Amino acid sequence: MRFCANGVHSREPMEPISETLIYSFIFLTLFFEVFVLLTFFDRSAQARRNIVPSQKRLPTVSIVVPCYNEKETIAGSVRSLLKLDYPKRLLSIIVVDDGSTDGSVVALEEYARNRQVSVVRKENGGKHTALNLGIEHATTELIGCLDADSFTPPDALKEIVAHFDDVKVGAVTASLSVHSPKSWLERMQQAEYLMGIVFRHILATLNGLYVAPGPFTIYRKSMFKDIGGFKPAHDTEDMEIALRMQRRGWRLENAPRARVYTTAPKTIRGLVKQRARWTTGFIRNGFDYRDLFVNPAHGVLGLMVLPLSALMIAFGIVAFGIVLLNALKTLGDFIVRAAGVPIAYTLTSRDIDLFFAPASALVVIGLILFFLMVATVYLGARISRTKPNLGIGVLWYTLCYGLIAPLWLIQAVLDTALGIRRSWR
Repeated sequence: MRFCANGVHSREPMEPISETLIYSFIFLTLFFEVFVLLTFFDRSAQARRNIVPSQKRLPTVSIVVPCYNEKETIAGSVRSLLKLDYPKRLLSIIVVDDGSTDGSVVALEEYARNRQVSVVRKENGGKHTALNLGIEHATTELIGCLDADSFTPPDALKEIVAHFDDVKVGAVTASLSVHSPKSWLERMQQAEYLMGIVFRHILATLNGLYVAPGPFTIYRKSMFKDIGGFKPAHDTEDMEIALRMQRRGWRLENAPRARVYTTAPKTIRGLVKQRARWTTGFIRNGFDYRDLFVNPAHGVLGLMVLPLSALMIAFGIVAFGIVLLNALKTLGDFIVRAAGVPIAYTLTSRDIDLFFAPASALVVIGLILFFLMVATVYLGARISRTKPNLGIGVLWYTLCYGLIAPLWLIQAVLDTALGIRRSWR
C-alpha cells in the first residue's frame, strides 16, 4: 500500500497478483482439508476402519527387509517381525543385505539359527535390486516390504491381511508413525505423520493413493507377476510401483489400524534431504506417468490427487517467496520510518487497545486451517490408536513446518530442472 500525491491510498502494482496467489494457495489447502474431513465420516470410510482381522484361513506371507548399512536398527526391525501375532509356519522373513560395509550382517548373527529368518547377501546395487532379489526368494501368497529402520507392533500384519479380501487389491499400506519422538523436530514430524494417516486412509477409500511406503506395505504376489518388480524410479521406487499398479488397474488399499514406526530424520539438514528426494521423485515419476494426470479413467487419483499435489508444490514455493518479500519490504519500511522517530518516543511504553487489532480474512482463514489441522491430527491418532503428546507436536508443526518445507520444495524443483541426481544418504 502507498500514498498518492492527493493523499488517496493506492495499491502496489504487484499486490493484486500476490493476493490472488496467496488466496488460491489457501483455498486449495482449505478445500482439501474440508474434503478429507467430510469423506472421513462417509459410510465407505467408516466400513474400512471397522474391518476386523479374519479368524479363518490366513495366507502365507514373506517379509523382505532390504538392508544397507543399518547395523543400528536392523536387528530391532527383525525382532519386531518375529513378535508379530501371526502363525510362525505361515510367516518367513528374508533379509537382503545390499553389500553393507558397516557390520549389518554381524548384527543379524543372533538370528542365524532361526528357521523363520533367511539372510541373503549381494553386491551393492540399490534398494530396488535388494527388494527384487527378496521377491525372487519368496514362495508365499503375500510379500511384504519393511525398511531396515522401521518396527512393527504385534497386530500389524493381521490388520493388513484383513484388507486383501478383494482380489483387485494389489497392495495394502500401513499407518506410519515416528518411532520414539523426542526432539522438537521429531515431534513436528509426528504431527505431520498423524495427519498423513488420515489422508492415506481417505485417499485409499477413493482409490487415490500414489505411494506404497517402504515401511511395511504388503503386496499380492500375483501383482508382481502381472506388472513386474521394483525399478530404480528416481530413488522413489515405492511411488513408482504404486503409480504402475494404478495404471494397470490394481487397487492400493490402506489398513489404518495397522501401525508401523519409522525412524525420522533428527536434523533439519537430514529432513530437507529426505523430503527433497521424495518431492523430486514425485516430479520425475509424475512426468513418467503424466498420462494419469487429469485422466477421468483414473477417477479421484487422476482428476484431483495428482494435479492438486503438483499445484501445491508450485503454490508452496510461490507463497513462501511472496511472504518473504513482503516481510523484507515491511522491515525496510520500518527501518526508514524509525530513522525519523526520536529514540525516546520509540522506547516509551504504550497501552494496546485490542479493539483496534486487525482482523483480516487471512487471519480468520488461518485460524480455520489451524483448527482443521488439529482435528486431523487428533483423528489420525485416534484411528491408529497412537498416544503421542499432541500439543507439543502440533505447536512445533504450526511454528516451524511452513518455514522448513519451502527449503526442500525449492531444492527439489531446482534439482529436477538442472538434472541433478543426489545420493540417497
